[in-house]
Amino acid sequence: MVKFATPFLRSSMVLAAAAFAVAASPAVSDETGKQEYMNYCSTCHGDTAKGDGPIAKFLNVSTPSLTTLAKQNDGEFPLLKVIQIIDGRTGMGPHGTLMPVWGDRFKAGSIDSANEYGAEVIVRGRILSLATYLETIQEQ
Repeated sequence: MVKFATPFLRSSMVLAAAAFAVAASPAVSDETGKQEYMNYCSTCHGDTAKGDGPIAKFLNVSTPSLTTLAKQNDGEFPLLKVIQIIDGRTGMGPHGTLMPVWGDRFKAGSIDSANEYGAEVIVRGRILSLATYLETIQEQ
C-alpha cells in the first residue's frame, strides 16, 4: 500500500480518482449534476438556484443564489471552495449551520454498495458532478 506524506495529498488523490471516475463513466453526463441539484439542493436554493426554494422562507438565514458565485469571485468559479462547502466535512459551513453535510449523507447511502474507499470515490464523484453543474449555470 502506498503511504502519502500528508492528508492533503491523500485527499487530493481521492479527488483526482473521483474526477477520473466521473469523467470515465458513460452514465455521468451534464444531466447527472443537474439531477443531484434538483434532488438535494433545489428545496432551499430553488429550481433556478436563485435562493428562492420553497423551504428558504422558513430558514432563519438567507439562502444565497448559486448563480452568482463566479461573479462574486472576480469572474472565476471557485470550484474547490464549492466542492468543500457541498461536502461539508472540512468544516467550511456556509450560511450558518443549516447547510447539510452532504459528504456524510452521500457516504452513508453508499457504504452498503461499496467498501469504505469505494463509497468515498462515489461521494466525491457526486459532489464533483454537482459542483460542475453549478459552474454551468453562472450568470455572466
